[in-house]
Amino acid sequence: MNLKTTNSNNKRQRGFSLVEVLIALVIMSIGMLGIAGLYVQSLQAGRTSMLRHHAVTLAGDVADRIRANPTAGAAYVAAGANNNCVAAGTDCNPAEMAGNDVLLWNQQAGNTLPGGNVVITFTPPDAAANTPPIYQIDVRWTEPEGAQNFTITIPVLGV
Repeated sequence: MNLKTTNSNNKRQRGFSLVEVLIALVIMSIGMLGIAGLYVQSLQAGRTSMLRHHAVTLAGDVADRIRANPTAGAAYVAAGANNNCVAAGTDCNPAEMAGNDVLLWNQQAGNTLPGGNVVITFTPPDAAANTPPIYQIDVRWTEPEGAQNFTITIPVLGV
């Protein structure tokens, strides 16, 4: 009598089953989707950071130019005008220089910020309260998340 007995312990499995491979593929896909999501968020954060940097730099330039032309006052609230004040030999009064500055700021805002513009609010000095003239500089732009702005308020002393 020749009896064949098969012992399952003697057989060794080699390689991976198809189910194991599919499960590993799904797990890796979910991980890669998470990494791609983080990459997209980092790109958006970098863009927002760059735009905020441009806004802060522009607001600083506006503040410096206002301090350099302290007698212009409410002329900074008016619309910008190309008064050719930066040409050599051109002599502009404070109001003309302010109009030229506003034009340059809005051009710079439009070139560096999407939908960018600069809005100036002027509060005249109050002699009774002994307060200097105050300028509020509001740099505005749009991002995919919505409208953004950066605002600073500066007093101009020594007027």
